[in-house]
Amino acid sequence: MRQIELFWEWGFLDHRSRQGAKMSQKSGPRGTAEALIREIRRATRKQYGVEEKIRIVLEGRRGEYSIAELCCREGTAESLYYKWSKDFQ
Repeated sequence: MRQIELFWEWGFLDHRSRQGAKMSQKSGPRGTAEALIREIRRATRKQYGVEEKIRIVLEGRRGEYSIAELCCREGTAESLYYKWSKDFQ
């Protein structure tokens, strides 16, 4: 029985209430860890300068590579390329 209490305490059973049918909110240390991971990802996200954006858009317009290949090589999403392309016009 102590093992089940530890699962509750550590948050492994957050998706269940003690009554069984009612859902409960996530709380505890996992929420703070998720927030910390989100903050680290934001801080380490690649920032593209204006020159880099223009270079990538011009390279895409040259047509030597498909947009998917170009974006994969540069590490960007295709939607981001098309946004930059629209801004560049």
